[in-house]
Amino acid sequence: MIAGQNVSSAASALPRGVRRALDAMRANVGHSWRLTELAAIGGVSGRTLQRQFLSFVGKTPRAALREIGLECARRELLQGTPDIKIMDVALRSGFPHFGRFSIEYRRRYGETPSQTLKRQEVLTDALCAMPSLFVSRRDRPMLAFGPIETAADYKEIAADIADDLLVALSRAGISVASQSRTARYHLTGTIRGSGAQARLIFRLIDSETGCQVWAHRTDNILRDETSTGEHLAIRIAAMLQSGLRLAEIDRAQHKPAAGLSAHDLALRAMPGVVALDADGNARALELLERAMDQDPTHPLATALAAWAYVQRAVYHFTSAPVEERSRSLELARRAQALYGDATVLAVLGNALTLLGELDTADLVIRKALAVDGGSVWAWSRSGWIDVYKGEPESAIERLKIALDLAPHDPLAFNSMVGIGCAHFKAGQYAEAAYWQERALAEHPSASWVHRTLCPAHVLAGQRPQARRSLGALRHHYPDLTVSEVQRGMPPLPQDYRDLVVGTLQEAGLPA
Repeated sequence: MIAGQNVSSAASALPRGVRRALDAMRANVGHSWRLTELAAIGGVSGRTLQRQFLSFVGKTPRAALREIGLECARRELLQGTPDIKIMDVALRSGFPHFGRFSIEYRRRYGETPSQTLKRQEVLTDALCAMPSLFVSRRDRPMLAFGPIETAADYKEIAADIADDLLVALSRAGISVASQSRTARYHLTGTIRGSGAQARLIFRLIDSETGCQVWAHRTDNILRDETSTGEHLAIRIAAMLQSGLRLAEIDRAQHKPAAGLSAHDLALRAMPGVVALDADGNARALELLERAMDQDPTHPLATALAAWAYVQRAVYHFTSAPVEERSRSLELARRAQALYGDATVLAVLGNALTLLGELDTADLVIRKALAVDGGSVWAWSRSGWIDVYKGEPESAIERLKIALDLAPHDPLAFNSMVGIGCAHFKAGQYAEAAYWQERALAEHPSASWVHRTLCPAHVLAGQRPQARRSLGALRHHYPDLTVSEVQRGMPPLPQDYRDLVVGTLQEAGLPA
């Protein structure tokens, strides 16, 4: 299943009574459902329904309802505008006691509802500040998008959403056509249901194969006006871009090797670059060198190569870090002189940041966000730049915006690493370890994370976890020393670097 696709095959395996009860809960989240009501809807006894929920869902109906309510509240806070009232959201989601809602929300999502909402101000301000920049569409796929299908009562709302989405897609450099004859992909939109139960469904179809490559659903879009307009369009465009990128990579992977263009080679290389591991890096650089031999002015290939070369020095993939940095800097300078859309600019920003060119990287990333305020990679990199500047609060906000926009993006794990590093800078070592453990669970091959994970565990007083982390670091990098860690580290604040290096030495990494 492609990341971002909100389709669950597990639902079909549930007993009919459980499915009916869950459907009823989702259709009326704010209702205080009694077990007898749900059992009647499911056509079974209350005892049977309780047993089936525990067996097939792993929780009681009451716990499932609470989870559905929390998910509904989370979605509304993320999709809404900053002026919505949290108390109203809690009530609509089935939580009459605001204090209890806040506690459960924080336990599940690691932040308070007000922190989630505050983040929307940052995103909204960025969107409002965007100039009317539209980018060239070199090497970008054509996408056909017609009117959103809906009942007559919602035609005007559907038209407004479609207009906003067209603008958001154009900012992202995606060519949009009203006719499907020449389009590589077909984007369809439908509004189903009515009132508070109305939901917006998008599907992206490959026009050659007829296969669905991405889908997204937004619930409760007509409850009020908080989830419509540019805010919603930017989020949908951000998630669509992630799915579209994966579809384009898959298309390039299936092309005959003999006829690959520079762009095809860059797309084939991209998964290896964003994997941030040694094997992917080596495969990617081979493809990128071929792409640049074929077209020395290809922006994406050049920016990706700049990023890939500096990765080799930062993540200990090479025995010649000085030479790799030098090659990266040369390519980054070349990429700066080439045209770039938001994706190219975000990739270039990654390279420049790891090279220690923070001011230049900041300008490049600001430009990426000016072009496309929904660029997930640019939001993530802007957060990392704040980590390197020693501004943890802003860093966490920006990195979480990236996760909010596209939680299943291939680089989501790196945003989690960044959130962990920001907590480390703030002295919140248990939180730092938590986020970096999450990142490793998402992406186990990123073994370089243990450089900062082990110190976080040590400083949090979690000695057994620290020993395991150090063991993993030494297993993946048998010859690694403290001085090599020091030489390879990205441009973190000096006090941060000193603390990491000193703690690694204390933990037992050879000097």
